[in-house]
Amino acid sequence: MNLSRLHSAIGRRRIFSSLNTTTTGTTASVKHQLFHKSLTSLQPSFHYSTTTSNPTKSSTNDSGVYDKISFIGAGTMAQALISPLVNTSIQPADKITVYDVSTKTLKSISNEYPNINISESIPEAVENSDLIVLAVKPQNVCKVYEEMSKANIRSDATLLSIIAGKPISNFVNGTGIQKIARSMPNTPAQIGQGVTVWTCTPNIDSGEKDRIDQILCSFGKSIFVDDESYIDMSTSISGSGPAYIFLLMEAMIDAGVHMGFSRETATTLVNQTLLGSTLYAMESGQHPAILRNSVTSPAGTTASAIYELENGK
Repeated sequence: MNLSRLHSAIGRRRIFSSLNTTTTGTTASVKHQLFHKSLTSLQPSFHYSTTTSNPTKSSTNDSGVYDKISFIGAGTMAQALISPLVNTSIQPADKITVYDVSTKTLKSISNEYPNINISESIPEAVENSDLIVLAVKPQNVCKVYEEMSKANIRSDATLLSIIAGKPISNFVNGTGIQKIARSMPNTPAQIGQGVTVWTCTPNIDSGEKDRIDQILCSFGKSIFVDDESYIDMSTSISGSGPAYIFLLMEAMIDAGVHMGFSRETATTLVNQTLLGSTLYAMESGQHPAILRNSVTSPAGTTASAIYELENGK
């Protein structure tokens, strides 16, 4: 009876049917066709970097990957990138400059990294910078462009965007910078477990590609793609994907509480189940369908639960 209650509770949340919902939000507008296209056509044209961040390991590179890296915007994702760069000595703090509209945010960063350079304006921040990391909200990009037009930007500067939804052409036209790298990280990057899909303009040579890849790998894994359209595809999978997982977690935890578990116990059960299943899938290398079938006995409780999920009940 309790198992049936769990299955029904999960099913009623319509976890997977929500992927077909069309609204103005990126996460809610995912289509199964996009998932299929992304997964089946990505492999021939991408490079997967297996280098991952390791905050406890210090690099011997004291000079940094660039002479000066400037961050425009210092929100959650920017700080997720700054932290491993500094803590693993990939880029010394005194070779990083940060600007943000929030003085509170800048004060917090300054307290955490005393040697980091804090700028009071965008023109000051980007002056003579080798790499400019654009990490503002999409709706604020035009204001940033306006400020950057007043700056003394190096002719050979590179711009790295971690902004969702803005194509490379937008950055070229808005800033005049010719070397652009566009990336799409995801929220697990905040703990060094993100995955970032990125691409760049052809005028960025292999040496600089390696340096950008090293930066992006500092907070997880990176996948380089030749075609910019894969960045938008990745938004629906890895970019918005954590929200799908959190929704599943929420539904399973609520179902566990409904059955009688404490919320703490239900949370532990769900978290460890998802973590263990993910690691098992990664290490086994088997297709998810094979792994699912191995736990699904005919006419069993798992088969009943999957039936409820697939029918959105």
